[in-house]
Amino acid sequence: MKKIVLLFAAALGLVACGAPEKQAVVERNANTQNPIMPIAYYNSNAKGQEIYLTDYLPQVNHWDSLNFTTEPSYQVLDVDVEKGILTLIGDQTLSVLSVEDLTTGITYDIPIIAVSNYEAGLVTKSFTDSTITIGVLNEYEHLQFRIFWQNQQANEFVEYTQYGDEAIITIEQAWRNSTGRSFVRIFAMGDGKQLNDVLIPLENGKVVNDVKDLTRFDDQAQILYSLMIDRFENGNKDNDWKMNSPEVLDIVDYQGGDLAGITKKIEEGFFTELGVSTIWISPITQNPWDAWGMYPFPNGNKYDSTKTYTKFSGYHGYWPIFATAVDKRFGTEEELRTLLATAHANNINVVLDYVANHMHINSPTLQQHPTWHTDSILPDGRRNFELWDEARLTTWFDVHIPTLDLEREEVCGPMTDSALYWLENFDFDGFRHDACKHIPFNYWRELGKKMKQRFPDRHIWMIGETYGNTELIGSYVKSGMLNAQFDFNIYHTAIDVLGKPNQSLKRINETIMESLAAYGSHHTMGNISGNHDKCRFISLAGGAVSWDENDKAAGWTRNIGVTADGDTSKEAHAYKMAMLLEVINFTIPGVPCVYQGDEYGEAGANDPDNRHMAKFDGFNEQQAAFRVKVQELAKLRRENMALIYGEYIPVKTTDDTLHFKRIYMGQVVDVVISLTSESSISIDGNKVWSIQ
Repeated sequence: MKKIVLLFAAALGLVACGAPEKQAVVERNANTQNPIMPIAYYNSNAKGQEIYLTDYLPQVNHWDSLNFTTEPSYQVLDVDVEKGILTLIGDQTLSVLSVEDLTTGITYDIPIIAVSNYEAGLVTKSFTDSTITIGVLNEYEHLQFRIFWQNQQANEFVEYTQYGDEAIITIEQAWRNSTGRSFVRIFAMGDGKQLNDVLIPLENGKVVNDVKDLTRFDDQAQILYSLMIDRFENGNKDNDWKMNSPEVLDIVDYQGGDLAGITKKIEEGFFTELGVSTIWISPITQNPWDAWGMYPFPNGNKYDSTKTYTKFSGYHGYWPIFATAVDKRFGTEEELRTLLATAHANNINVVLDYVANHMHINSPTLQQHPTWHTDSILPDGRRNFELWDEARLTTWFDVHIPTLDLEREEVCGPMTDSALYWLENFDFDGFRHDACKHIPFNYWRELGKKMKQRFPDRHIWMIGETYGNTELIGSYVKSGMLNAQFDFNIYHTAIDVLGKPNQSLKRINETIMESLAAYGSHHTMGNISGNHDKCRFISLAGGAVSWDENDKAAGWTRNIGVTADGDTSKEAHAYKMAMLLEVINFTIPGVPCVYQGDEYGEAGANDPDNRHMAKFDGFNEQQAAFRVKVQELAKLRRENMALIYGEYIPVKTTDDTLHFKRIYMGQVVDVVISLTSESSISIDGNKVWSIQ
């Protein structure tokens, strides 16, 4: 074994001795900045390697005031100040980019990371008042380390040959005199493989090793709950309103849920009891008062066999008429402020679902600016509807919701300001952004830049919705735009493996490792149980909805339960598979996200059958037991640092068993997921949770 001791005092002597001006920079960075993430994934082109800057840099006022320097191994060829992309030439090795803001004197050190051949190799082992000990799991002939405190490089480049099966790096805490929350980050490469990065939170210069020291502002510690306002809880019957139209079936009419209902459930302790720390509420903006759209039924429907379609109300909130007005059917601005204040008093964040891609065709904005939307007809004469990939930045979602042409500054500027309206006038903690891949990058960059400039010290977390591969999803996260996105690739892989016959758990581990390589070992991507656009997984696992049928039509043509025939063995299997999905979401890196109803195993087909009113009591035996197990998972997540900041270490994967560890400062959480026998969670060798 070879033991290396790195002394930070030499690298960051400014902390211990320091020049006053530099000391102020360090304090500012430590107190107001989230930890920076790896800035780069390599995208080769004819000129060199494209490097994407990360989220804190849009805070600077003038891009042209930045001075970029690298180590001798790299040369900066070009800087795209609008997109935040640098083009470099150099070898693909662990390196550093220094960014100096010439107007403020602030310098950021940013790791440049090659993400190919990702491997879990680093773990945190222990700490003292002055040291942190890191273990290396595998043997490498050559290891290269970069160690950062916040956005300051904290050591010189280190390369050494490893002996034996363990190497330990002991780090003297030069940051011990810092104040507030800060982070240590360690990156390593070994034999051409990128190892997982290590993220260690500090409070006043000391390692955070107790969940009691975490707050609702620690993004990695979030547990997210997704709800649809109209379908959650009716807290104020004075704002109830139904269309009561023969054109609109009741299932797509307003049900009475409102902002006051959410406040009521916060006060009753629903979210606290469930273990939720962040609530994602559906859009609150004013929607049309009349009915729109239609859904064809193949052979009539269960309500009236003579009807061939139904129109829809805007109960879901995704057809904004006014981008900055609260829908009166949900409540008032004062009721919204009460909701936010009540949530914060209970240590709960609230993120708002914001729609930027489109507006309703009758919105005053589009009436005043009729050219602000994209063309509904393509140059070849085809209708530009639902062409999700072919024309993803211009396609319309429906005839009554034109897509905004956000590539134009006169459209992008007002729409980013409309989003910021909700931060300026209400104490939201962030956004869930709708349909991200259908919105051009310039919108996200402008929104991020404005947000950092207007709210430099405010905690704001943004998560987006993008369906696609890891490269597309990650492109919105790695270049100064969103903090996270929902990891649909893990979700889709998991439901395939858990719900279909003859699948292998190896696929889930492979997808998890791909996500860690793409988004970072300590990302805050959302791990979802489902959402308002998906068939309930438990109904797929139980066979009530088949994998190859139209899952929207299923909800209109028959009653959807867990199974199609009430077979108890199929039902038990479905509940087990749905629980294993929850186990995955609560134990892997990322932010667990429970869709309303999934905490008790709600059945249903796709939209709108997956949007029933929430239940808070009256559960059957299986639902009650399921809810208890989800609460237990949330409690384990909240109370164990290894499940929040721990490294993901695969142990053994077979077709029917997935075994991995999460490790943080010597605490080891073992997670065993089995398709055929007991699944369990153990902490330091003691089993604390299991299902058969």
